[in-house]
Amino acid sequence: MSAQEPPKIEFPCPDYPIKVLGEAGDALYALVMDVMDEHAPGFNRSRVKVKDSGKGRFQSVTVYVTATGIEQLDTIHKALRANPIVKIVL
Repeated sequence: MSAQEPPKIEFPCPDYPIKVLGEAGDALYALVMDVMDEHAPGFNRSRVKVKDSGKGRFQSVTVYVTATGIEQLDTIHKALRANPIVKIVL
């Protein structure tokens, strides 16, 4: 089998999805909004999706940003993962 290269992203990339999975509650949503306001200002808040897990212990928050580069995405991921309520950032 030949190894496939991951698809390359062309920047700026509009509608780039970032999904954050973490402990359910207002704190997760507030954290995601704060990080996006700082690192992806002007993202479309009307497209934010919040979904609860089956038992309600966890939530996912999905936002769509205009990604400007790998550095921006790395910074967003690091800022989100720095908080212990965040379990996964996709």
